[in-house]
Amino acid sequence: MLDINFIRENSQKVKVACKNKNVNVDVDRVLGLDKEKRELMTEMEILKAEQNKISRGGAENKDIFVQAKEIKEKIKSMEPQLEGVNAELKSLLLRLPNIPFDEVPVGKDDSENVVVRHVGHKPMFMFSKPQNYMDLGENLDLIDTERAGKVSGPRFGYIKGDLAMLQFALIQLVMETVKKDKFIPIIPPVLLKEEMAKGTGYLEATDEKEAYYFAEDKVFLAGTSEQSLVAMYAGEILDESDLPLRYVGYSTCFRREAGSYGKDTKGILRVHQFDKLEMVIFSKPDESKKEHELIFSVEEKLMKALKLPYQVINICTGDLGAPAAKKYDIEAWLPSEEKYRETHSCSNCTDFQARRLNIRYRDKSGKINFVHTLNGTAFAIGRILIMIMENYQQKDGSIKVPKVLQKYTGFKVIKS
Repeated sequence: MLDINFIRENSQKVKVACKNKNVNVDVDRVLGLDKEKRELMTEMEILKAEQNKISRGGAENKDIFVQAKEIKEKIKSMEPQLEGVNAELKSLLLRLPNIPFDEVPVGKDDSENVVVRHVGHKPMFMFSKPQNYMDLGENLDLIDTERAGKVSGPRFGYIKGDLAMLQFALIQLVMETVKKDKFIPIIPPVLLKEEMAKGTGYLEATDEKEAYYFAEDKVFLAGTSEQSLVAMYAGEILDESDLPLRYVGYSTCFRREAGSYGKDTKGILRVHQFDKLEMVIFSKPDESKKEHELIFSVEEKLMKALKLPYQVINICTGDLGAPAAKKYDIEAWLPSEEKYRETHSCSNCTDFQARRLNIRYRDKSGKINFVHTLNGTAFAIGRILIMIMENYQQKDGSIKVPKVLQKYTGFKVIKS
C-alpha cells in the first residue's frame, strides 16, 4: 500500500507506475475520494465541536436542545457516507502497485525483461540427445505422476527414492549456506487468515484465482512461505537494534496455476503443490537495497555450488508484480528444451507490504517508521531437482549427484 500523502504529492508518478505495471486504477478517483473523506471528517469535527459547546452550556433552553438534536442527527446521517467513501478509497488504495525504482527497465511484459549476464557452462553431452527429466524420472522410478493423478488429480507427483533424498540434501545445503549470513530457519504455518494472506499484496493482482481458499474457515493456503513469514510481525513495532531480521522458511506451497492453461501440463515443473525454501528480510529503509543484493548473492552462491548454468534477469515494470520496487530472476538451463527456465526470484518490496500489515520499527530517537520487506527464493525444490536431473544426466540414463550434495546424500550417482 502506498502512503496517501505520497499519492497526493506524486500523483503523476503513481499514474506512470500504474501504466508501466499494467495496473488499471483511477488515480484521480483516489484523490477525489481522499479529498471528499477529509472534507467530511472536517465537517463532522466542526459539528461535534458545536455539539460539545452546546452541551456545556446546558439544555435548559428549548431552542438549544432542538439545535443539539439536529446536529446529532446530521452527524449520524453523514456517517454512512463517510463509511462508503472510506471503503471505496481503501479498495482502490489496495489495488495501487508499488513504485518501481528508477533503474528498473520499462517494458510491457516478460518479453522485455533484460538479461544481465550468463553464468556457468551448458553441459556438453557425449551422446546424441539428452533425455527430459520425466523420462529420466520414470526410468529410474523417481517420479510418479500417473499414480499421483489417480490420487490427487493433474499437476501432482510422487517424488521417490534417491530423488527424495536429494530433496533433503538441498534443504541441508541451504541451511548450511544461509547461517553464515545469520538467517534464522523457520517452518511457518501454511494456512493464513484472509487479512494476512492479502497483506503481502499479491491477491488483488491475480484476482485471487491463483489461491486456494476455504470459504467456511475464511483461510487461504499459502502460495509461498513469504506470506506467512512477512505477516508474522503484522501490527507490531520492532526495535531498530533488532534489524535487519533475516529468516529462511521451508514449507509446502499451493497454487491453482489458473493462468497457465496448456503450459507444462505434464511432469512436476508447474504443479499445484510444491516445497520451497524462501528467504525473507525485515530491514531499515536505508538498508533495503543492500539487503536485496545480499539475498540475491545467496541465490547465486547456491546455484554456483550446484554448478548449474543460469542467466540473471532484471525484471521490467510490466512483469514486476504489484508489491516489488525491483526484482531479479534466475533462470537455469534446461537441456531438453534448450532454453532457460525460471528457478528463483528476488524482490525488494520497500514499505509496500509493511504498510498493509502495519509492521513498523522504533528508531533510536523514538520515531516510529515502517520497515522494508524483501524476499527471495533459496530453492523451489521441484524445479531445482529437474535442473539437476537434466544437467547431470549420463549416457546410461543415470544421474550424477552434484559434488556439494554428496556429503548429505551418501551416494554419488542415482541409477537403476
